[in-house]
Amino acid sequence: MRLAEQSDVVAVERLVRDAYTPWIEIIGMRPLPMEADYAALVAAGRVHVTDGLEGLVVLVPEDGVLLVENVAVRPELHGKGIGRALMAYAEDEARRLGLRALRLYTNVKMAANIALYESLGYVETGREGVEGRAAVLMRKQLSP
Repeated sequence: MRLAEQSDVVAVERLVRDAYTPWIEIIGMRPLPMEADYAALVAAGRVHVTDGLEGLVVLVPEDGVLLVENVAVRPELHGKGIGRALMAYAEDEARRLGLRALRLYTNVKMAANIALYESLGYVETGREGVEGRAAVLMRKQLSP
């Protein structure tokens, strides 16, 4: 894992597009990660990528918690453990930053993602509208 660099922005945008395009039909609109400004996120040091750009995670430190804003894996590599590795990396980053919890949100129609997060110890903390979409809010408390 490494921080994405400006030279990675086009590949990052392609990865996000490829990862989220199948969800457009399911949720009825473009998922929020497809709307993000990746040049700005990369410049801010928020985008972490696997060495071969098989996947990425966007991490945003907040007050006492690390927001996992986006996790994306190349579709042809689903089921290979890349998403789980990205989530484990996010936990390591939270600990490194001295943060005791992680939070994320995902579309209510992304049932496979919700099941993955639950299997990793995330619990639902609520549901709310996020930019016209119905989101499940989830959180994981880290042990000391």
